[in-house]
Amino acid sequence: MNKQSFVASWSGGKDSALAYYRALRSGGIPKCIWTMFEKDKERSKSHALPLEIIQAQADSLGIPLIIRGADWNGYEEGFLDAMKECVDAGISYGVFGDIDIEDHLTWVQTTCDRVGMKAVHPLWMEPRRELLEEFVNAGFEAYIVVVNSKMMPSEFIGREFTIQLMDELESLGIDSCGESGEFHTVVVDGPIFKNRVPVVFKEHHERDGYVFLTVGLEEESYL
Repeated sequence: MNKQSFVASWSGGKDSALAYYRALRSGGIPKCIWTMFEKDKERSKSHALPLEIIQAQADSLGIPLIIRGADWNGYEEGFLDAMKECVDAGISYGVFGDIDIEDHLTWVQTTCDRVGMKAVHPLWMEPRRELLEEFVNAGFEAYIVVVNSKMMPSEFIGREFTIQLMDELESLGIDSCGESGEFHTVVVDGPIFKNRVPVVFKEHHERDGYVFLTVGLEEESYL
């Protein structure tokens, strides 16, 4: 990645943040982040984060945000359109936070190839626990905002992502990386940010076996 410009796939959570961090440390030059939203563009896919939170993260990173809105049937079309926009702007490297799920890696690489984008996976095939410890020890601050209540207790919603939390999850036989969709996080601070993202956590609600924490911005921070 030395002096190569890149777009980072950005979920707003821990894996995308760590991949971005590693790309920076290897000499990459971030030009923008890209996030896929629901079709109405109000909340991000999977992590269900409102646009204001993803935009605040981008502002703290100091780079532009690209978004696309689509249902799952239109995901690939939106992905291709965003990557083509980046390639046309002279950005030929895409950074992704995949760790060890082969099917997703193959899909990302194959789809990127279609528009001339080179997919880079800074976390690929490294031990999950070691990646998590690197994330925490580097100074990142993150919280669980989505819980799949079919796979883990809903009481973990809103918990800060720490070494202690990892130990608790693993003691219950739960993957502390959440790689199979057990949970999702939001990152609010860390070495890649200029300022802490001023989040406020509100109520949580359950839908289709998932518990979602409502995340917003502290109003006084933007007055």
